[in-house]
Amino acid sequence: MFDLTLISSELAWPISLLIAWFAGEYGYRWAKIPRISSYAIVGFLLASSQAGLLPIGQSNSVLLLSNVAFGLILFEAGYRINLRWLIHNPWIGVTSLTEATLTFAAVYALASGFGVASTNALLLASLSMATSPAAIVRVINEQRSAGQVSERLLHLSALNCVLAVFVFKIVVGLLVFETTGNIWHAASSSLLVLAASALLGGCLGLIMPLLLRGIKCPNQDNTLAFVIALVLLVALSESLKLSAVLATLTFGLVVRHRRLEFHPVQRGFGALGDLLSLLLFVFIASTLQWQHVISGMGLGLAIIATRMLAKMCGISVFAHISGISWRKGMLLGIAMSPMSAFVILMLEQTRHLGINLADQLIPLASAALILEVFGPIITKQALIWSHEVPKNKE
Repeated sequence: MFDLTLISSELAWPISLLIAWFAGEYGYRWAKIPRISSYAIVGFLLASSQAGLLPIGQSNSVLLLSNVAFGLILFEAGYRINLRWLIHNPWIGVTSLTEATLTFAAVYALASGFGVASTNALLLASLSMATSPAAIVRVINEQRSAGQVSERLLHLSALNCVLAVFVFKIVVGLLVFETTGNIWHAASSSLLVLAASALLGGCLGLIMPLLLRGIKCPNQDNTLAFVIALVLLVALSESLKLSAVLATLTFGLVVRHRRLEFHPVQRGFGALGDLLSLLLFVFIASTLQWQHVISGMGLGLAIIATRMLAKMCGISVFAHISGISWRKGMLLGIAMSPMSAFVILMLEQTRHLGINLADQLIPLASAALILEVFGPIITKQALIWSHEVPKNKE
């Protein structure tokens, strides 16, 4: 006799992904909205706390696949970073540090003004610094945008991730070691984690090109090898409690500068990358509960507005000196709206380490859902206003 409960639980994710895919295609073709916005809407509506199709709680396998999907996108973001450009134009690095610091200070002051506890305000501020490369890369690839704003957007989002991971881990370290109150211990632990993560990704980035050249593997046959390497890197980072974000970024960065070129069809890792991205954005939205979204709406909206204003100001002040117009500087700040994928995965990773921060940071649920749906739309429109999207895409 068939166990309908077991069958329904096993089919929940395949059915949800199929629904999300059709929603993404219809939304993209009819409403001209990025596919990942539709994925987020479906994921949220089908979550266990809403329609109830998806199972309660997330399995380790789904989380691992989501982290692998995020890792694939981070690898591509790292692969597209040009270190020589950052060295020749150091104002881009200064811009990143300024806008991230300004965002941290502004969101911390806002959360404190709303009466949020100091530690929680620090967590909100550290996560708000980030701009998610997952949404940025998908929108840029989907729109085929190219130009100064697109390239700076990729570079600044990657730098944001590194800064946000560092500050977030310091604050989490303070939570873990708050009995001693030793901030230096927390900071040094975070530095050690970041250094070990970068070293792990860098070593793999050196080894893989050597192995592929040793077997004379042509560029168009590299995709599967790098996907497997990324799965290994993400799993190893999670096992060692390192930062998969920094490890995969560094992996892509080193592979690029080892002059291993990818075939054009491999951008985004093809159909496999599309499937994992679909899973990633459905998963992210499915972790949000409507009760948290509603209860944290006020502060969540305020965080979104404050964060966007801080990034616009931090980027615009150095726009001219870094080589772009004030207008493009403002549009770049607007384009950096997405943050949900990074934030949700960071919270999920800490939950699996025994630290549940989601219930302490309820306003993030509202901000994450709103930016998960509207962030890609805002980024797309900013790229169009920058005249970096081909006319046929508009």
